[in-house]
Amino acid sequence: MEEKSLHIPVMKTEVLDILNICPNGVYGDLTMGYGGHGRAILEELGQEGVYVGVDKDRYAIEKSEEWTKGHKATVFTVQEDYKNLPQIAQRLNIDAFDGILIDMGVSSLQFDQADRGFSYHQEGRLDMRMNQEDNLSAYDIVNGYEEAEIAQILFEYGEERHAKAIARQIAKHREISAIQSTTELAEIVKKAYPPKERFQGKHPARKTFQALRIAVNREMDGLEEALKSMANLLNKGGVLAVISFHSLEDRAVKETFWQLANPCVCPPDFPICTCGAKEEFKLLTRKPILPSKQEIEVNHRSRSAKLRAIKRTAVQR
Repeated sequence: MEEKSLHIPVMKTEVLDILNICPNGVYGDLTMGYGGHGRAILEELGQEGVYVGVDKDRYAIEKSEEWTKGHKATVFTVQEDYKNLPQIAQRLNIDAFDGILIDMGVSSLQFDQADRGFSYHQEGRLDMRMNQEDNLSAYDIVNGYEEAEIAQILFEYGEERHAKAIARQIAKHREISAIQSTTELAEIVKKAYPPKERFQGKHPARKTFQALRIAVNREMDGLEEALKSMANLLNKGGVLAVISFHSLEDRAVKETFWQLANPCVCPPDFPICTCGAKEEFKLLTRKPILPSKQEIEVNHRSRSAKLRAIKRTAVQR
């Protein structure tokens, strides 16, 4: 199978509609992955347009040289955490963006590369690093963290109600030998589940793998602050759109966007605003946009995606 066939952008039409791309605009694609949305954005940009693709994954940066060729727009690709967009923009001498897309999901190609360790369906080493140059891996957490620390990670980042039982089984297993592979960990998690729940619905290891991935890549660290800083990088009329894939991310996006669109901190019983807050943003999605049934049938991994967006309506100087 060609790699390009694996680049199925989630809600591509909805993303393009909500970004409403201007041919001579400046757009940030975070994380750009292997060009799923990036290709679509570049097709809309003209010679005056600017595309900034950011990703932690060095392989994604290397592959971007292939799919960004031949387009009219100026292209920048940067290997870095997308939360550092203000610093990236400063280095690139970009003052503001007309649109920013944040796609928080792990790419299909990363999932399908067994040695990256993201999938509990395939035999692979316990890794889960989006940036292969980072020191911390899932192996380090599973084999090195205290039982209580592991339970906390599974509960906080995976919302796993069997977190303590799973952490206990991990601790017992690693007393005999280190846990090396994804499938080995998945079996340990399955055994920690109550027998009646092991084969009900989704795979028992799903939440554990999600939690470990979030911890390894520090996905929730500083997310709300990063969203606010990106919103403040928008031109008037610019749009910040975010695709999230689990409830923790979506909740953070929802709450941050609501705060930006409703900056007044006066008590609700005050007849007029006295705090002096100025409205600069408008919610474009009071409820998240979800993938269609047809899209889910074609791309099963899109089923948990939620798209939210906010638009800058004024710029206070």
